[in-house]
Amino acid sequence: MEWSDERHVLGLAAMDDTHREFFALVNAAEAAAGPAFVEAFAALCAHTEVHFANEDTWMQESAFPALDEHLNEHRRVLRDLRRFNERVAKGSTMMARAYIREQVAEWFELHASTMDAALAAHLKARAMA
Repeated sequence: MEWSDERHVLGLAAMDDTHREFFALVNAAEAAAGPAFVEAFAALCAHTEVHFANEDTWMQESAFPALDEHLNEHRRVLRDLRRFNERVAKGSTMMARAYIREQVAEWFELHASTMDAALAAHLKARAMA
């Protein structure tokens, strides 16, 4: 995954920093080999748990109109990551590697440009009110 300020910055420092970290962790996992992949994938999962929990809190505290859809998307992705992480911890990395290589980047681009962009706009509008 390649970060681009033009495409990825949403204008909320906490969200943008978290997304940059997500990119770095995805790239680290994709590049990792052997036992390093197990650690890199676990770090990606741990980051994503906190990443989504923070966004979930922002949505709930700000009465975000699309709360349910966004929460459900987070739950779905976390379910996938947890399932793959269980397999990775047991030494089976093939599916997790394929997930990162074939699905994560595309999912993130769509999620960030729609759901996260809407959340960022909502939070910025609430701050201005």
